[in-house]
Amino acid sequence: MARGTLRILLGAAPGVGKTYAMLEEAHFKQEQGIDTVVAIALHHGRADTKALLDGLEVIPPKIVEYRGSRFEEMDVAAVLERKPQLALVDEYAHTVVTDSDAQTAGQRRKRWEDVEALLNAGIDVISTLNIQHLASLGDVVSQITNTRQSETVPDEVVRRADQIELIDISPELLRQRLSAGSIYSAEKIDAALANYFRMGNLSALRELALLWLADQVEDGLSAYRNSQGIEENWPTRERVVVGLTGGPEGEVLIRRAARILARISGGELLGVHVRAADGVRGESPRELENQRQLLKDLGGSYHSVTGEDPAQAMLEFARSVNATQLVVGISRRRPLARLFTGGGVGSKVVRGSGDIDVHMVSHPMGGQGVHFQRPADVGRRRLIIGLVLAVILPALIEWGLVQWVPNSFVTNTLLQLCGCVVVALVGGLWPALLAAAFSSLLLNFFSATPTGSLSISDPETLLALIIFLAVSATVAVVVGLAARRSRDASRTGAEAATLSEVARATLAGEDSLDSFLDQLRETFRVSSVSLLVRTPGSTPVEWRIEASSGEDPPASREAADNVEDIEEGLLLGLNGRILEASDRRLLVAFGAHLVALRQRIALDESRRDNARLAEGNTMRTSILRAVSHDLRTPLAAIKLSVSSLRQEDVQFTPEDEAELLATIESSANRLDALVGNLLDMSRISSDAATPLMAPVRWVDAIDAALGHDFSRDPLMPVRIDLPPNMPPVEADPGMLERVIANIVENALKYAPDSDVVLVGSVGGAGTAMIDGRPASELRIVDHGKGVDSNDVVAMFRPFQRLNDVPAGTGVGLGLAVAKGFTEAMGGVLEAEQTPGGGLTMVIRLPMSSGGTVV
Repeated sequence: MARGTLRILLGAAPGVGKTYAMLEEAHFKQEQGIDTVVAIALHHGRADTKALLDGLEVIPPKIVEYRGSRFEEMDVAAVLERKPQLALVDEYAHTVVTDSDAQTAGQRRKRWEDVEALLNAGIDVISTLNIQHLASLGDVVSQITNTRQSETVPDEVVRRADQIELIDISPELLRQRLSAGSIYSAEKIDAALANYFRMGNLSALRELALLWLADQVEDGLSAYRNSQGIEENWPTRERVVVGLTGGPEGEVLIRRAARILARISGGELLGVHVRAADGVRGESPRELENQRQLLKDLGGSYHSVTGEDPAQAMLEFARSVNATQLVVGISRRRPLARLFTGGGVGSKVVRGSGDIDVHMVSHPMGGQGVHFQRPADVGRRRLIIGLVLAVILPALIEWGLVQWVPNSFVTNTLLQLCGCVVVALVGGLWPALLAAAFSSLLLNFFSATPTGSLSISDPETLLALIIFLAVSATVAVVVGLAARRSRDASRTGAEAATLSEVARATLAGEDSLDSFLDQLRETFRVSSVSLLVRTPGSTPVEWRIEASSGEDPPASREAADNVEDIEEGLLLGLNGRILEASDRRLLVAFGAHLVALRQRIALDESRRDNARLAEGNTMRTSILRAVSHDLRTPLAAIKLSVSSLRQEDVQFTPEDEAELLATIESSANRLDALVGNLLDMSRISSDAATPLMAPVRWVDAIDAALGHDFSRDPLMPVRIDLPPNMPPVEADPGMLERVIANIVENALKYAPDSDVVLVGSVGGAGTAMIDGRPASELRIVDHGKGVDSNDVVAMFRPFQRLNDVPAGTGVGLGLAVAKGFTEAMGGVLEAEQTPGGGLTMVIRLPMSSGGTVV
């Protein structure tokens, strides 16, 4: 029986329309004559979604009693018995609720496992999934939304889907749908807007969904190329790879690559450093760190790989990322060094690049030459050269000696020994041994008496030949041993540099588990890596993937080519090639860093949770203090005045009644202001203060904020000094009125014996721009006691009041609300000392570029 096909509708957040799109597709399939049923579809009370269920066959859900509650779950047995061509299954990541009997019977616990049962029965399935339920994104989503997802699906399960389709709408439209009641019921709307459905959260989740799906498309393309044996690049988008040696020229190469990429829309910049004994001056950790930061500033990414041949390793990396262009520098080797190594890295890259464009970039270090260091491993090229010299050089030396220095056995022996040393330095152990054996035969035949034969008549000559052969062999062995030691030292140095880089990233807190595994995969040049965690209490042993990198990561110990046990219940699985013993040592060190990284991530998460709890406790304590005192004071005054007026046995004079009514009115106004500030602060802290921007004139905002035209009343303590015909600013009229009112009220409160002056100006000294736009200022000046410079920052925090302010004059939210609203409108609120004493509050907003003035 053929397995059914799975199509997943992926969304960035609840309410984007996944279930709606799934039901629409069901109607379309039904019209085509495809036998379609709704196995489970949750409309959550949404009228439009519920209406789409009409006309579709719905399998009745199974009712499950659990802890005194009733839950509707998909009846898998009924769907299997019905056996349609297509089944609709909502909420792919849902955890199935079962009663105790079902649990002991071993029923599936995840809906995606139920879907597997349908697929194995040959039933096609369309399901829905939100991006936050992907296991690999759990930590990222938790950081963005401050909400931990308890229901997750392993990424490899989702990747096995035959089709993944993104259901996408803009964050603005999603918030409008939520506000209109199309997603949640009315009592949940405000809380949702202030928490999960904040604009920043939705934008970040949408970006996550787009990037994850783009990666799956890229992985699908790579898998197709691998399955079809396609080695040449398919330039679906431009990727420019920069080869970095760790030298100072790297910055020049990165900037040149960035300029190449600047002419292309949607390209990607990658820097790769290959660690190997390449015969050039050692890498500089400082230069590499500067280049890493430069790549980050330019929007690129830094990668580090290991390889015996830097050119080959660089080309393998470029092909693995489907690069279209390579940028490398001109070799810093001297001509003699290039003679023995086959040219610089750049020339080797050009020869093996195939269809990848290569840019050879000159730089200040190019052509200057550096001290040549003999590579740790002589390599095939030098071995061949050494073997040729082992045959030719002794013969040339002996021919020359026979011609010009005949019958001089000692001289011939010393010169042949020098030739063997030269062969050993060039080709290593085996060419040197061959040269020693061949030279001894030549000396015996041409220089030792009797000449012309291999027989030796003089014992001293025999001893000399034995010593010559022993010295030559010793030199060859020493050179070979030195090459091995040098190779081991180079490998150890590369491993130390790699671990140093891993430790730096871990200590700096820059790595996530996924990026760490990406680095591990690149370092060991394997196709996939997964971090496997043992499922507690599972019998037989089951593993789940906590994080992974690459295509088709191993999902169990048995599926991995290489397994490294990090600690109890935690292991690394690598696929792609069998690691050597030296790589195993480095892998153990990576495992230790991985344990430290997991601990740091757990500590960071605990710290964030504690910080949120502390912040919430502080806010709750402050609100309770405000409610218990500042809000109760006006309520007490209102209650006392009303109680007095309701007394039938007391007759008040008209003046007394007017005074009591005035107390009620002033207390109600004060209560309204306090509650308004509390609500505004709540909106600001929850990121729900969304301004409606429009051109606004300062004079209109001031008149509306103060409820009075003070310019026509010289007896009021507020004076307005605005230049005529001031251009309008871009602001939310209501927010700007609240900002001005709060600041003026604060100035009158703290400087009751001085006038408050509102001074307008276009721009300020050195501050005439906001984000590149001309700005206008309103300065609210008082001549009170002022604020100490050390208290200016604290003055804008919520629930902050000066010590000399009488109790009951407010909860300390006026300036915090004013600052929050100003910044929400794209402006700046600052405090300055007034010359002669007092405080000046500066409201700076960008000037309007046009439109109807509100």
